[in-house]
Amino acid sequence: MAIEGSFTQAAHALGVGQPSITTHVKALEDDYGIELFARHGHNIELTDLGRSLLAITHRIFSLEEEAVGALTEASGLHTGHLKIGAIGPSQVTDMILAFGRKYPDVELSVALGNSQDVLSRILNFQDDVGILPLESEEGRLHTVPFGENRIVLLVRTDHRWADLKEISIHNLEGERFVLREDGSATRHAFEDALAKANVSIKPVLAIGSRDAVREAVANGLGIGIALEDETLRHERLKTLRIADADIILHPHVACLEDRRNAPMIKAFLDLVAETAQDGAS
Repeated sequence: MAIEGSFTQAAHALGVGQPSITTHVKALEDDYGIELFARHGHNIELTDLGRSLLAITHRIFSLEEEAVGALTEASGLHTGHLKIGAIGPSQVTDMILAFGRKYPDVELSVALGNSQDVLSRILNFQDDVGILPLESEEGRLHTVPFGENRIVLLVRTDHRWADLKEISIHNLEGERFVLREDGSATRHAFEDALAKANVSIKPVLAIGSRDAVREAVANGLGIGIALEDETLRHERLKTLRIADADIILHPHVACLEDRRNAPMIKAFLDLVAETAQDGAS
């Protein structure tokens, strides 16, 4: 219910009747003289105690998955389900292909979002690992670095800069920009570089999607920014580098520290570390 948001949806997800769910929850609350859910008409929300218990149950389910993973690892089957979070498909595609070749019986799923979404899903046990554009200061994480990614500008093919390969950051003064939402690490790094150069731009639109940023730029709403390895060919867009401000992100693969040795997570992290080492040599 904490995840689904209502008794009805929880019953549907579990394949049982709603009265059964209601009875079990009430019995648990009555036995201990506590309240796990605050009821507001047809809506429910977790109490502080309920949120604490939810965090504990997430860990219990995580440990159950690790136990199953350890048993299958010992049997040499390498089966299981690895949930991955990423801020863009280009970040994770090569990893998925390499991991799939090595462990073909492991099911993989990917959830896309901004860096705050990816971090939140790891901390809430929704994803096993996540690709973050920068090393996180979150103390509960174990991280493995890999590669680097440069921030570039996106302009329309008829923009006055379209024939340039690079431009000074100071030329961005007063220009109209289409940016990602506030939780975007790409936007944060770009704005940091602008502040250091004492350059002010005119943000005209904030969008929570890379594709939407590209389309907004292509339709003339302003200049955009993107990670260089995510700049797919677009017939109405050109990319150019910022000549005097190398704005480079150093992505990391992250997991919870106390889950780093779970078989499938460890296998994924080991593969990332090997790939990063090969790329550096």
